[in-house]
Amino acid sequence: MKKTILITGSNGLLGQKLVDLLSKEPGVNLIATARGENRLPNQIAYTYQTLDITDPAAVEDVFTRHKPQIVIHTAAMTNVDTCESDLTGCEALNVKAVEYIVAACAKHQSFLCHLSTDFIFDGEAGPYDEDAVPNPISVYGESKLKAEQIIQASSIRWAIARTVLVFGIVPDMSRTNIILWVKKSLEEGKQINVVTDQFRTPTLAEDLAIGCWLIAQKEAEGIFNISGEELLTPYEMAIKTAEFYHLPKELIKPADSSTFSQPARRPPRTGFILTKAKTVLGYKPRTFNEGIALMATQIA
Repeated sequence: MKKTILITGSNGLLGQKLVDLLSKEPGVNLIATARGENRLPNQIAYTYQTLDITDPAAVEDVFTRHKPQIVIHTAAMTNVDTCESDLTGCEALNVKAVEYIVAACAKHQSFLCHLSTDFIFDGEAGPYDEDAVPNPISVYGESKLKAEQIIQASSIRWAIARTVLVFGIVPDMSRTNIILWVKKSLEEGKQINVVTDQFRTPTLAEDLAIGCWLIAQKEAEGIFNISGEELLTPYEMAIKTAEFYHLPKELIKPADSSTFSQPARRPPRTGFILTKAKTVLGYKPRTFNEGIALMATQIA
């Protein structure tokens, strides 16, 4: 018996990696959904359907039509600064949409794997385990915590996969990431200022997709930290990128975050402890250098 798995946000970085991974799994009947046209290159081993998750009738219609046993909910407004200025859009995508998806999961008895973030924490005491107490300091972080609380208060079977600073590459990349930005800047001979006072455990998009698949396979309930393992500053990430590509490291200048003006506050030190995901799921993230190397083959 094939399991029907529905993905929201299939045009995004994680969504595309999930479609790539799950469309190769023989036991999966895959339904990919996103707003607008399908942006994925190959359109064979899955069904694509346009879905506006902020429309409860549209959500219910897709569930009724496809009857997913498992839902992996990746769609969200993830631009942290946009969330500060577009409060209505952030609430609609990150909170209300989760209410609609939870209601549909309850009605159709679907298991939900929901994507969350390290930005639910204030960054005063990272790295965090799954039992740490959230305290968001941005609108984005608040919206993602509200979504978690909606799920936890529901009657459905659920997992929350929390992640940190996801990086990777897909064919139609609209948004850059630190590796691509550092590579391009140094190749062009530009000096760049990179922060030394923020700490993250950066996550390869392929590893996050595998983590979500491990949760879905087991229908493992509860909160799971799914991220990279190395606690690094953006400055350290930039240096590693320069070393990998043999680019001039002296163009990378250390800076502290007070020199950058961004609408949303960033937690200074997050990162995750992965003991639970490793033990319960068998999750094994790659190193940051392995992530850079994989991206290099994909760019080539």
